[in-house]
Amino acid sequence: MKYLHFLILQLFIISSVPAQTKKDSLTAQDYARAEQFLSYQTNSKVYRSSVSPLWLPNGDFYYVVNTKEGKEFVYVNHKSGKKRVAKSLEELENKTGFELTQNPNGRRSNEVISPDGEKSAYIKDWNLWMKELSTGKEIQLTTDGTENYGYATDNAGWRKSDKPILLWSPDSKKIATYKQDQRHVKEMYLVSTNVGAPKLQQWKYPLPGDEEVIKIERVIIEVEAPKVIRLNIPMDSRRGTLCDDISCSGAFDDNQWAKDGKELVFVSTSRDHKVAKMRIADAVTGEVREVFREEVPTQYESGQGSINWKYLPASNEIIWYSERDDWGHLYLYDSESGELKNQITKGDFVVTEMLKVDEKNRKIYFLAKGREKGRDPYFSHFYSIDFDGNNLKLLTPEDGHHSVYLAPKKEYFVSNYSQPNVPNKAILRKLNGELISNLESENIEDLQRSGWKAPEPIKVKSKNGQWDLYGLMFTPTHLDESKKYPVINYIYPGPQGGGVGRRSFSPSRSDHQALAELGFVVVVIDGTCNPDRSKSFHDACYGNMADNTLEDQISGIKQLAEKNKFLDLDRVGIWGHSGGGFATAAAMFKYPEFYKVGIAESGNHDNRNYEDDWGERYIGLMSMDSSNVSNYEKQANQNLAKNLKGKLMLAHGAMDDNVPPYNTYLVVDALIKANKDFDLIIFPHARHGFGSDYYYMMRRRWDYFVEHLMGATPPENYELGPRKSE
Repeated sequence: MKYLHFLILQLFIISSVPAQTKKDSLTAQDYARAEQFLSYQTNSKVYRSSVSPLWLPNGDFYYVVNTKEGKEFVYVNHKSGKKRVAKSLEELENKTGFELTQNPNGRRSNEVISPDGEKSAYIKDWNLWMKELSTGKEIQLTTDGTENYGYATDNAGWRKSDKPILLWSPDSKKIATYKQDQRHVKEMYLVSTNVGAPKLQQWKYPLPGDEEVIKIERVIIEVEAPKVIRLNIPMDSRRGTLCDDISCSGAFDDNQWAKDGKELVFVSTSRDHKVAKMRIADAVTGEVREVFREEVPTQYESGQGSINWKYLPASNEIIWYSERDDWGHLYLYDSESGELKNQITKGDFVVTEMLKVDEKNRKIYFLAKGREKGRDPYFSHFYSIDFDGNNLKLLTPEDGHHSVYLAPKKEYFVSNYSQPNVPNKAILRKLNGELISNLESENIEDLQRSGWKAPEPIKVKSKNGQWDLYGLMFTPTHLDESKKYPVINYIYPGPQGGGVGRRSFSPSRSDHQALAELGFVVVVIDGTCNPDRSKSFHDACYGNMADNTLEDQISGIKQLAEKNKFLDLDRVGIWGHSGGGFATAAAMFKYPEFYKVGIAESGNHDNRNYEDDWGERYIGLMSMDSSNVSNYEKQANQNLAKNLKGKLMLAHGAMDDNVPPYNTYLVVDALIKANKDFDLIIFPHARHGFGSDYYYMMRRRWDYFVEHLMGATPPENYELGPRKSE
């Protein structure tokens, strides 16, 4: 009788536990089905996507969209929103009477054209030169540039370009730039793989802990009768307020000319990004005065997307960006006295990008995130506000992530808005928010007919319960909630961005849905330390980049599993690239009881081996404790390699000039010394993103998770990637 009761109990337990999605093997057909969810398969099934307006002198604009029948060219009257449609640009020109084609100017990409379109500036032999475009005449602007001590150079760390970093004055008579001193900076080396003697690649690459990093001597250059005016301040570190480097966009960020060209306004950022000095230079004498400064205990940044400060010489004011009240907001300063006049924006939201300043009407137009309650706080909306902080107005009321295109010198804008699981709509509005017309609605009918499935937006609590965290979950199209599915955690810990990426609609995000289709659940969570939220949220792991949002990820996945019983917490894997590679290896070493399989691609596993301005921005300057151990050493992955228990694959490009491959080699060396089994792929010719080896790495990633997380045999040598006919 006891035995019978035991059998009944066992049957009850078995029937109440979801079945495992265990397969002995996956076939080439399984991979082919999953491949249908990659971008080169999905993008062609989406029509009438976002509108990118091309502006015309009369204020109207035109754009191009893909339809089932081919390209469609659309001309829009900006006042009425009325559209004229054609099948070719020539046909549209005939209908409108406008010349719409844009002829290439044939100029090289390493030149910066002056505002009047008559001159270009470029680097030659470490000096700055100018060309008269009508005649081709070349004029040398500087003469004392020497190797590694040249003008306007952009060849430091992982950024390397022949294009000069400079800013022309509005009258095209002056250039603001710098002379960059990197003579004392260490070199980075990479060696090619080829038959015969390898070729050495060598360039300047400063590292945290270096006594001196790259310095810039700020100068103004008069171009009509070439003359170099040196600003009378000590050399600055090569740093910026928006990103690690002095140039985020390839331009001379953090600099602004007065309209008459008599003053240059700029911000000097300290090496550790903790001090930002607002300065004004006399463009004739080089005299500099400091207007005000902002000092923070962690790192100062001026927004997301663009520099969010502006000099207003007509009213002697400066619009400044600060997170001093824990949120990113705009402030109005007196440029003469340096005194704060008033805070412009305030509240529990973050200003990300200032798009337009109307000095005449004293109104600012800007993008912000997090203000609209009940919506994803990463959705971007467009607003206007008066200089005095009054009359804040939402100009894009629709629930979604908005991308805004302002018409030049006109009072209207185009907005594209969508959500990760809701396709795009494009609208035309007046600058006061009044709707003019609906332009396009994204058509995804063919995509849906192909069996496509949208990701599910998710919300969980942070590890300490303080903040809501947001992300996406990808599940198989054939999801059976009575079964258990292994979980793959894709991670990018930032701190300058998150794993989800843009909140706009996309038919494919990396290979997340493809992996789900193989029989996994893929989870992506933007954890604390990522931007676009409060200052305290972003600074949650300041000084300890090894936090990697991992406890947030683990906590979030466990919360999801409570609501979604089909998540198998006994089979959790993780993968990431670059910072995500760093996080993946750390996850395998620090949380082996949770993460069983990891794939770490191109990881910066020891920030002592990565470019100086990245680590010094988010960790701070290198310091030693009483045992002579640095704050950077404590965060290095190789020190924890002995803890590996699961299956780990490391991958790196041997020619990675962003995160040099020696970062991964340090982990490899430690694993060998700890007598640990692991897998390693080196791409002999690949840079940071793997280039032509990208799809090979993707296929190996699929194989690795199928074999070690699912416990199945993958198809042999399946070939991923666009076919010639696609």
